[in-house]
Amino acid sequence: MFHFKSISAPSNIPKEQWTHWKWQMQNALKTPEEFEKSLHLSEEEKKALHSLKNIFAVKTTPYYLQLCQQYPAVRQMALPHLKELDPSGFYQEDPLGEKNHNPVPRIIHRYPDRVLFLVTDFCGIYCRYCTRKHFTAQGNHTVSSKDYQKALQYIQNNQGIREVILSGGDPLTLSNNRIKNILTDLRSIPHIEIIRIGSRLPVVCPFRIDEELIDILKAHQPVFIMTHFNHPKELTAECVKHLLHLCDNGICVYNQMVLLNGINNHPAVVQALNRRLLFIRVRPYYMFQCDPSKGTGHFRTTIENSKWIQKELWGVLSGLATSRLSMDLPSGGGKVELVPDHFVKKEKNTFFHKGFDGITSGYPNPTESNLPDTTDIQEYLEEWKVLKTQPYGSLEKENYASQYI
Repeated sequence: MFHFKSISAPSNIPKEQWTHWKWQMQNALKTPEEFEKSLHLSEEEKKALHSLKNIFAVKTTPYYLQLCQQYPAVRQMALPHLKELDPSGFYQEDPLGEKNHNPVPRIIHRYPDRVLFLVTDFCGIYCRYCTRKHFTAQGNHTVSSKDYQKALQYIQNNQGIREVILSGGDPLTLSNNRIKNILTDLRSIPHIEIIRIGSRLPVVCPFRIDEELIDILKAHQPVFIMTHFNHPKELTAECVKHLLHLCDNGICVYNQMVLLNGINNHPAVVQALNRRLLFIRVRPYYMFQCDPSKGTGHFRTTIENSKWIQKELWGVLSGLATSRLSMDLPSGGGKVELVPDHFVKKEKNTFFHKGFDGITSGYPNPTESNLPDTTDIQEYLEEWKVLKTQPYGSLEKENYASQYI
């Protein structure tokens, strides 16, 4: 069975402080001097901290710093590297093209039935591979009342939107009262079915999952928590305890990881993370190709490497433990999934495919003319039409934006 290591409080810090999420956030390390005082740094790390402090913010919680001290893979995700200054290679300020799908402030509408709602730009850690550097840590911690109402109005007016994904920044850095107000406002909109909250705090500050937050989430179900573990070393006993508490209270938890060069880009690491997550009832969801945001060239794996990892896992690992390898097309092209190609050939009406362990077999394809019409469909056609015809993103940006000026 799996063993999850506990991260104890330093001897000079009372346990009641160490295990309080607000203390962790208030005492987060943010300056080169704070890192130099608390962590044994190489000369290169010191130089990177000073060289990059005004380019992209550095920050981590005292809890996560303990992992940085012990594990090089974790350290690389939190501390800046001089390679971030390398101007060569392809990168974009806004790799997801979100500014082109931003009909009103704080709303990203890239897909017909769902929107991102950027409720803060504040995080518990500023990951060095962050895809939203153009927004994160830019002094937009709180949403103005005017922008907040515009965002709600946009969601209210577009009935094809069925899902709202709270993002940022990290929504769980907000107070419980603020989170409650946002969830209450969204639940007052009749056509909103699902709410997601994307957060790395369960990784870098698991104490954030307190009883009050759980009660709030339960009162506004269905709410899905999307965590962001990248490496099995991040799964400590403290993380497991609080994630299990979420699951025990009926909160569904999914994980989205990013493939990072030299950190987790091997099937042995991915399977280790995913099996441990699944064991504690956290469903591995996405395995992302790292986005080409500024300063991330040294993190990005090759597509060939990523597809090799997926192919190695395919069939060997349970489908429940296999995350979906996906890539966001640069400039806002949306997600595409990268899956192993099992097709071998087609002979007449038979499709031949090769399975994960080399067995090839043919599937006899039915004739279209022999297929009956779908039954019991009429009651679902209208809701399908609403989803299919919902305008979104840059296609209708100017028309929609004019309604909310």
